[in-house]
Amino acid sequence: MALPAGAAGTTRADLAAGIGAWVGSPPMRALVGHFGGDWPAGDLGAVLAGLDDFSARHWDFRDGRERPDAREPAFDPATVGLVHETATALGLVRSLRPTLPRYAHLLVLGGLAHACLRRTAYAAHLARTGAGVAGEVAVLGSFRALSPVESRLLAEVGVHGCATEVDALDAGVRLAFGVAAPAEETGETADHPHRAWSSRTYRPVGLPPVRVLAAPSGEPDRRRAHTADTQRFWAEHVRLRVGDPVLMVTAPIYVPFQHCDALRTLAVPFGCGIDTIGVDPALAAPEPTLTPGRYLQEIRSAVRSMRALHAALAAG
Repeated sequence: MALPAGAAGTTRADLAAGIGAWVGSPPMRALVGHFGGDWPAGDLGAVLAGLDDFSARHWDFRDGRERPDAREPAFDPATVGLVHETATALGLVRSLRPTLPRYAHLLVLGGLAHACLRRTAYAAHLARTGAGVAGEVAVLGSFRALSPVESRLLAEVGVHGCATEVDALDAGVRLAFGVAAPAEETGETADHPHRAWSSRTYRPVGLPPVRVLAAPSGEPDRRRAHTADTQRFWAEHVRLRVGDPVLMVTAPIYVPFQHCDALRTLAVPFGCGIDTIGVDPALAAPEPTLTPGRYLQEIRSAVRSMRALHAALAAG
């Protein structure tokens, strides 16, 4: 199933139609039915609200915790197979190539520490061989503290001294782009990491500049910075023009929800284009094994992101 179109100039009506086609697709309907749900009645807003509520009851295994701490449910083989088939159909499994030969900017989204290394390595590969970048490579993260497991995984591949997500992204940039020190560095400390921000710009020889950005939270009293915060904060630091095509790199499992976050925070307000792809496992370190619970959790994330996008479209 295609995600809502990200090409610059896509109308609000076409974006809404894309949301409706994805959430109302046969694979999604079959998945809801398998978990005992009736399809929500009403217009698209009501369907999205119903799916948000249903997924909170059946597919939310985080219970307010970070993704690595989510519990993993036990499913029978038929359910495992259906979940994987649905995730594949909805675009959470396979990596796709960039659709354009050249982009205004290349965005790399942060994540768990090992993912930070994979995504920066893939971005460097794209910048060298796969996608021309006229502006900058922007690597977006936050001051989320790394867990002991993440720190141990970094140490196993020889990366030390990282305390936060943005530290891991910075280490990944230095390794993948062959740079030692930033050409420019700025930021603002605060009394709480949810309010702090930083920006480091590297200038690798023969490649576009690479900016490593740690964003503050949009709701610092409640939570850390999330994907939409980092995208919005980056947009404030670069001059996006109407029609600029932007390529965004994440993990395949996060493509649907992070694509729709970018449509809401970048495409709709700035008029730019968004092309979101997952890291190709043939060109970076392999992903850890992904479980049915992880796929269901991120199908829920996609539903919630599409609901937020739909609300933004409706608000005009």
